[in-house]
Amino acid sequence: MSGAALGIEIVVVFFLALFLLHRYADFRKQQRMVLFGTLLAWYLCFLIVFILPLDISTTIYKQCKIDHEEHTLLTAHQHCLYVFHDSVPKVCYKPWSYIPDGIMPVFWRVVYWTSQCLTWLLLPFMQSYARSGGFSITGKIKTALIENAIYYGTYLLIFGSLLIYVAVHPQWHLSWYELQTIGITAANTWGLFLLVLLLGYGLVEIPRSYWNASRQGHLLIKTYFKAAKLMTEKADAEENLEDVMEEVRKVQESIKYNHPLRKYIDTILRKCPVEYQEKMGRNMDDYEDFDDKQNTYPSEKNLVKLHKQVIYAVQRHNRTHVQWQILLQQAMHLEDVAKNETSSAHQFVHSFPSTEPTSWLSPYLYTPTVEWYWECLLRQWFYRLLAVLLSLFSVGVVWSECTFFSTRPVLSLFAVFIQLAERDYNYLYIEMACFITIFFLCTCVYSTVFRIRVFNYYYLASHHQTDAYSLQFSGMLFCRLTPPLCLNFLGLIHMDSAISHQLKEQTAYTSIMGSMRVLSFIANGFYIYYPMLILLLCIATYFSLGTRCLNLLGFQQFVGDNEMTSDLIDEGKELIRREKRKRQRTEDGENRRREWKERYGNTREDTARNRNRNEAAEMTETNYSDTVPIPNTSPNRRKHVPGRYLSMSSSRSRIFDDV
Repeated sequence: MSGAALGIEIVVVFFLALFLLHRYADFRKQQRMVLFGTLLAWYLCFLIVFILPLDISTTIYKQCKIDHEEHTLLTAHQHCLYVFHDSVPKVCYKPWSYIPDGIMPVFWRVVYWTSQCLTWLLLPFMQSYARSGGFSITGKIKTALIENAIYYGTYLLIFGSLLIYVAVHPQWHLSWYELQTIGITAANTWGLFLLVLLLGYGLVEIPRSYWNASRQGHLLIKTYFKAAKLMTEKADAEENLEDVMEEVRKVQESIKYNHPLRKYIDTILRKCPVEYQEKMGRNMDDYEDFDDKQNTYPSEKNLVKLHKQVIYAVQRHNRTHVQWQILLQQAMHLEDVAKNETSSAHQFVHSFPSTEPTSWLSPYLYTPTVEWYWECLLRQWFYRLLAVLLSLFSVGVVWSECTFFSTRPVLSLFAVFIQLAERDYNYLYIEMACFITIFFLCTCVYSTVFRIRVFNYYYLASHHQTDAYSLQFSGMLFCRLTPPLCLNFLGLIHMDSAISHQLKEQTAYTSIMGSMRVLSFIANGFYIYYPMLILLLCIATYFSLGTRCLNLLGFQQFVGDNEMTSDLIDEGKELIRREKRKRQRTEDGENRRREWKERYGNTREDTARNRNRNEAAEMTETNYSDTVPIPNTSPNRRKHVPGRYLSMSSSRSRIFDDV
């Protein structure tokens, strides 16, 4: 099994990252460069999370071998002839996931530096490239370089100032390794600063979200509130799309087929919705030559700007439309749960059939009875139990973050658990405990990242509705947050000597991070005391201080004792009721058409069949009469045209030909 666990996890993590990317991105419409960059960033971050427990168990085994060798040398030096069994150290068992020497340092070096190049160099450039409205690759690259000039210039200025500062002080002889450590420390410091803010929010909000999910009434009211806000955003997106499409219509009417900029207009039109393309196509006359007219044509720069606006407006319109459908389905489901709770038949009844695809096993396993017991009885208790467990986990994390610097006595709960398992060399327990803890920390941080909304400019939306800019921004955040998060976890379990100050075998991951002795004030100050801020952030999140401040500033937030919140809840309830009536009318119309077709479908088919038979007979008779010469007895009588119906070939005056 040597190295097999590493290979298996590398493959599994790749498919996990691919699955998440498929959930949020649209593989058919997104650019391949955007998909590849985001997938690589997510994949590298997930690798760090999944492989670090294997590195920890391998390091513990190496430490056991070192202790065993030291004990052997000590006994040989003292010439002990009789050794009691109590003084004999335990046999060091090799873990099932042991990774041979030399593999992990190379692996961590490749993963870490690739992720850092992505987050600080490539992804910012790719963001600007994907967001650019240029019509050629050269134009997009030029726009991306101009937008990132200040970004990269700041890095060069800081790095140049650092080199000048080191050169001025001769007593500082910094090698390349020490400069590399300074860069890693600066990146981890920035990541830790953001990590504590996100973690303090997630440690409280995740358990509370599951507790609120067990309260059906509260969840339904909050859904009404979201519906009112989303409808406002949806109307704003539709209005913005209408304005942008009006600009496109004016531009495409002024620039015709014989203009050099027409190819840019065609590119913009291909990004517009189909209904707008058809509408503009009907009103377009490309057969006139408009070069002789004195028209004012937009410049290529204005067309680039318009192209960028079209991309953003269409994507925002599609995203809000899909989100509205999903939220509408959730609200109707919660209303169905509220109605079925008082049902004595214990059979879950849906108001409308579900639009989500179901597997062929669902009708047999997830029956209406099973669905009733789960939705109306078991789900709320399961969520409450899960919320309690997550709350205890959050309390343990907060306590450990505030006390992990204490090594004698050991106050960090995670360090205590790992050291107890280390005595018995229970590697499976060590790996599972490390993985669950890191996974919980990542869930608290990443879920907060996925919930961030900055004026609708950055937003991760499921069901393939995330734009390229948001995907790459999430990849940047993941690459910047994951390394300091794992380094912080190693400090919690006292496996980072820069913080615990213990002479123990270091993990391969810690050796890549470098020694903090170069910047001791960060290792002994910032890395130890700044994580204590999590306690204050958790208290602020528990009392919803941030939500209340945003509500006072005019941003509509869900606050239970607020008049604006009550108005939005009533508005959302009315919107859901209106959508239900609309869907009910549509369903009734479909049922009436289905019943009419089932009742009169055979009669219509017989009538159509008889009509076709009669028309065929008339055609035969008409064709026969066309072959017989008919004398022309009237000078005004029109000659019949062969091969046409009489009603189509004759004029109306034929009725009076015999008068």
